[in-house]
Amino acid sequence: MLLTAETLITGAELLRPGWIDVTDGRVTATGAGAPPRPPDRDLGSVTLAPGFVDTHNHGGGGGSFSVVSEDDASAAVALHRKHGTTTLIASLVTASPDDLLRQVRARAEDARAGRIDGIHLEGPWLSTVRCGAHQPDLMRDPDPAEIDRLLAAAAGTLRMVTIAPERPGAPAAIRQLVEAGVVVAVGHTEATYEQTRAAISAGATVGTHLFNAMRPIDRREPGPVIALLEDPAVTVELIADGVHLDPAIYRHVTHAAGPDRVSLITDSMAATGMADGRYHLGPVQVDVVDGVAFVGGTDTIAGSTATMDLVVRFAVAHCGLPRDEALMVVVRQASINPARALGLPGAGLTPGAAADLVALGPDLTVAGVLRRGVWEMEPVA
Repeated sequence: MLLTAETLITGAELLRPGWIDVTDGRVTATGAGAPPRPPDRDLGSVTLAPGFVDTHNHGGGGGSFSVVSEDDASAAVALHRKHGTTTLIASLVTASPDDLLRQVRARAEDARAGRIDGIHLEGPWLSTVRCGAHQPDLMRDPDPAEIDRLLAAAAGTLRMVTIAPERPGAPAAIRQLVEAGVVVAVGHTEATYEQTRAAISAGATVGTHLFNAMRPIDRREPGPVIALLEDPAVTVELIADGVHLDPAIYRHVTHAAGPDRVSLITDSMAATGMADGRYHLGPVQVDVVDGVAFVGGTDTIAGSTATMDLVVRFAVAHCGLPRDEALMVVVRQASINPARALGLPGAGLTPGAAADLVALGPDLTVAGVLRRGVWEMEPVA
């Protein structure tokens, strides 16, 4: 299948006009200008880009990944596919040991079935001081035996775990997880700069939603934000949805860390794509007002109702670069960088890669989604 479009962003190049050839679910060739043969489909004035990779996602479409239900997972996946996410990691919040095991087993089955691309444990080894939308009385110190049970239940599908480095036993837990092939992130933490540096030395390579649920920067105690930003081995997540961060923070982090160390995420929850109302994030009640999710009865933000295309539009609008340059930077932050950070199969529209792409209209709304060479959302034009 050969497709042509006004613009093609491979992740490494911007080609205008561009074409891409797909065979058996893989990219076989790309190029600029006239294609080597008549196209099977000319998509017109769209921008073709790598499909989005969301590595921090709790649900959507009314479905929550913390609910042991294939229907909930399917609803969430379907919602996010329509918004350009072709690779999705299911995030689980803090839960009791038995509940967390059941959730991991259910999501591992979803991963084996190809509905999701792995599991992220955001808890239970977090700080009660920075609990956010997690239930503090279920938080605990990391235990090697519990970690072994969860690794066995996941059966190779556990991609990332978020840990607060100040928890007793955290450095050993980080090493245990890294040795098992799991990416470790620092987040929901009151850690000092030195504690965060120790976590990075133990093998942590991601910062979970930088600034959010994290000890703030102080002039005499830089805390986790500075430690994560200054280490070239660390990729930092940002929820660039217009709610969690000021645009200036997004620009500053992109400048300070460099565009290739920023990973855009949604941190979305069940209410994404739904009306305002009452929902749950794990066991915690969440009230959504004007599209913003709050822990019930508080002003604490509880995840987001964003989709990756919304995040991409926000980042492009506030990147502070000319549009083409902004598109190149943001596409990498929404696909290439998160895939690399989690060791996922190569993202990007290059020969040999999976044919995962999103067609974006002039206003960067999603016009079509191709996953593994099959249209999940076929362009109308």
